[in-house]
Amino acid sequence: MAEMEIYHMKINDGFLLRKIVGANIVVPIGERIAEFNGTITLRGISAQIWELLKEDRTFDELLAYILSMYDVDEETAKNDLNDMIELLEANGVLER
Repeated sequence: MAEMEIYHMKINDGFLLRKIVGANIVVPIGERIAEFNGTITLRGISAQIWELLKEDRTFDELLAYILSMYDVDEETAKNDLNDMIELLEANGVLER
Protein backbone atom coordinates (compact mmCIF):
# COMPACT_ATOMS: atom_id res chain seq x y z
CA MET A 1 0.00 0.00 0.00
CA ALA A 2 1.39 3.41 -0.97
CA GLU A 3 2.13 5.90 1.77
CA MET A 4 -0.32 8.80 1.88
CA GLU A 5 1.05 12.24 1.17
CA ILE A 6 0.78 14.54 4.17
CA TYR A 7 -0.23 18.01 3.15
CA HIS A 8 -1.26 21.13 4.98
CA MET A 9 -4.32 23.12 4.06
CA LYS A 10 -5.68 26.49 5.03
CA ILE A 11 -8.57 28.80 4.15
CA ASN A 12 -7.51 31.21 1.41
CA ASP A 13 -7.37 34.91 2.18
CA GLY A 14 -10.49 36.68 1.04
CA PHE A 15 -13.08 34.40 2.61
CA LEU A 16 -14.95 34.74 5.90
CA LEU A 17 -17.56 32.65 7.65
CA ARG A 18 -20.57 34.68 8.74
CA LYS A 19 -23.70 33.68 10.60
CA ILE A 20 -26.62 34.98 8.53
CA VAL A 21 -30.15 34.28 9.73
CA GLY A 22 -28.86 31.35 11.79
CA ALA A 23 -26.84 29.77 8.96
CA ASN A 24 -23.03 29.69 8.62
CA ILE A 25 -22.32 31.12 5.16
CA VAL A 26 -18.94 31.42 3.41
CA VAL A 27 -18.62 35.03 2.26
CA PRO A 28 -16.03 36.29 -0.24
CA ILE A 29 -14.45 39.68 0.39
CA GLY A 30 -12.27 42.01 -1.68
CA GLU A 31 -11.07 40.60 -4.99
CA ARG A 32 -12.63 37.23 -4.20
CA ILE A 33 -16.13 38.65 -4.73
CA ALA A 34 -15.60 38.68 -8.52
CA GLU A 35 -14.15 35.13 -8.54
CA PHE A 36 -16.66 33.38 -6.29
CA ASN A 37 -19.98 32.26 -7.76
CA GLY A 38 -22.51 30.59 -5.55
CA THR A 39 -23.10 30.00 -1.88
CA ILE A 40 -21.54 27.58 0.60
CA THR A 41 -23.40 26.89 3.82
CA LEU A 42 -21.54 25.04 6.57
CA ARG A 43 -23.54 23.02 9.07
CA GLY A 44 -22.61 21.41 12.35
CA ILE A 45 -18.98 20.51 12.76
CA SER A 46 -18.10 22.04 9.37
CA ALA A 47 -18.13 25.51 10.95
CA GLN A 48 -15.76 24.28 13.67
CA ILE A 49 -13.44 22.77 11.05
CA TRP A 50 -13.51 26.14 9.24
CA GLU A 51 -12.18 27.79 12.40
CA LEU A 52 -9.36 25.24 12.60
CA LEU A 53 -8.52 25.84 8.94
CA LYS A 54 -7.74 29.49 9.60
CA GLU A 55 -4.28 28.08 10.33
CA ASP A 56 -2.36 25.36 8.47
CA ARG A 57 -3.73 21.93 9.35
CA THR A 58 -3.29 18.40 8.10
CA PHE A 59 -6.10 16.03 7.28
CA ASP A 60 -5.08 13.84 10.22
CA GLU A 61 -5.25 16.79 12.64
CA LEU A 62 -8.76 17.61 11.48
CA LEU A 63 -9.83 13.97 11.61
CA ALA A 64 -8.47 13.59 15.16
CA TYR A 65 -10.45 16.68 16.21
CA ILE A 66 -13.68 15.26 14.79
CA LEU A 67 -13.14 11.87 16.42
CA SER A 68 -12.38 13.50 19.78
CA MET A 69 -15.49 15.69 19.71
CA TYR A 70 -18.14 13.42 18.21
CA ASP A 71 -19.33 9.85 18.57
CA VAL A 72 -18.73 8.85 14.97
CA ASP A 73 -16.82 5.99 13.37
CA GLU A 74 -13.56 6.84 11.64
CA GLU A 75 -14.71 5.88 8.14
CA THR A 76 -17.76 8.16 8.30
CA ALA A 77 -15.64 11.00 9.69
CA LYS A 78 -13.06 10.56 6.90
CA ASN A 79 -15.73 10.57 4.20
CA ASP A 80 -17.47 13.65 5.59
CA LEU A 81 -14.17 15.51 6.00
CA ASN A 82 -13.13 14.59 2.43
CA ASP A 83 -16.46 15.91 1.13
CA MET A 84 -15.97 19.23 2.91
CA ILE A 85 -12.38 19.60 1.70
CA GLU A 86 -13.37 18.79 -1.89
CA LEU A 87 -16.20 21.35 -1.76
CA LEU A 88 -13.94 24.10 -0.43
CA GLU A 89 -11.14 23.30 -2.88
CA ALA A 90 -13.51 23.16 -5.85
CA ASN A 91 -14.68 26.68 -5.00
CA GLY A 92 -11.20 28.13 -4.47
CA VAL A 93 -11.74 28.60 -0.74
CA LEU A 94 -9.10 26.15 0.49
CA GLU A 95 -5.42 25.96 -0.44
CA ARG A 96 -3.01 23.09 0.03
